[in-house]
Amino acid sequence: MPLAAIARAPGVPLFGSLLGYFRDPLGFFRSTARLGSVVDLHFPGSRSFQLSDPADIEYVAVTANKSLVKDGTLRDLRRVVGQGLLTSEGEFWRRQRRLAQPAFHRDRLRAYAAHMVASTKRAMRAFRPGETRDVHADLMRLTLDIVARTLFGSDIGTGATAIGDLMAATTERYESLLPLIFPALDRLPIPRNVRLRDSLRRADAVVYGLIAERQRSGGDARDDLLSMLLEARDEDGSRMNDVQLRDEVMTMVIAGHETTANSLAWALFLLSQNPAADARLGAELSAVLGGRLPTLDDLPNLPYVGCVVSEALRLYPPAWVIGREVAEPFELRGFLFPKGSQLYYSQWVVHRDARNFEDPEAFRPERWEDGLAKRLPRFAYFPFGGGPRACIGNAFATMEAALVLATLTQRHRFTLAAGHRVAPRASITLRPRYGMRMQVVARD
Repeated sequence: MPLAAIARAPGVPLFGSLLGYFRDPLGFFRSTARLGSVVDLHFPGSRSFQLSDPADIEYVAVTANKSLVKDGTLRDLRRVVGQGLLTSEGEFWRRQRRLAQPAFHRDRLRAYAAHMVASTKRAMRAFRPGETRDVHADLMRLTLDIVARTLFGSDIGTGATAIGDLMAATTERYESLLPLIFPALDRLPIPRNVRLRDSLRRADAVVYGLIAERQRSGGDARDDLLSMLLEARDEDGSRMNDVQLRDEVMTMVIAGHETTANSLAWALFLLSQNPAADARLGAELSAVLGGRLPTLDDLPNLPYVGCVVSEALRLYPPAWVIGREVAEPFELRGFLFPKGSQLYYSQWVVHRDARNFEDPEAFRPERWEDGLAKRLPRFAYFPFGGGPRACIGNAFATMEAALVLATLTQRHRFTLAAGHRVAPRASITLRPRYGMRMQVVARD
């Protein structure tokens, strides 16, 4: 069938449907999904299509994976993270994945778990019952501290400011499609571009400095991720050079702390709106931990903690949309998608589809208790992507979220500050647009 037979998103001359996308990216993708399983997004200058059926997404992510490459947004992100696992392609990506994989082996997670709990305990020294805090900002600092200690084995001190500034500038840069549609905008000395270049220069100095310091140390045995990457050898005995190390480190630092901080902020918000779920969480933590700090071995005995994390990832997935570009034409549903076509499939849309989840807008952690994950279509729930390009750090991230959430909430509840506006901001990740101001309350 010709592509013209695919349902098309409404639009206006010259701009197509871009104005609708700019006004509300999340609402735009949900409304276009109602037009059909495959929809022409009506973006000017490219053939762009949205997929919303889990079977079609599985076909694209798994079966037709070799016919696709990362979309324009992720290719453009190379200016920040270089050729890391998030953005690289082909044999180079496969080599980097082989080299990095041992650092995320299950046996390594135990060493990281203690850092996660210890960092959370330190951060909570500043929390006082009755005070109101922007917990999203707190969680961004906390998860950056965790990724620094697991990646480098120590606090990165003032380097944390440079990394935080880079994340803020990167989020600002990729919140809009305009620079991708009009690349010439990137060459203009406008404040947004200046901030990104300056923050990238300072963050690079931090990362390269840490790599050089570790190399000068003569290979002291450590349990951190950087040591694993420095020592990793491919099948032919080759190692990563400094640029490759920098790219993987930058990818892990940026992707590893932003996404988890967002997930935890949304989890605390959802718990604040659902007192029964919050009470059940507190009861489980009290019964299992008895006031002590959680460990990795406790997680199997804290199933409701895991359910809360899974449900928060369903409703507010940090990676809210995945884009791919067709490198080799392939067929789906009788349509032949030509080279250069852009394909998008959104976790925000699929995770809230009533065909996959009963009462999909409701926060119901208990829905995960009876083996729902095993009964769902494979790509009805994919907060970490799927197929060969699934996130290498998914086990690390879910463990971190569970341990941090358990540590934060065993002695405290968090209630939304009066009058605080909550809305998602769809940029590279899904973060709270106005932060997350919450009151700290001692748990009974």
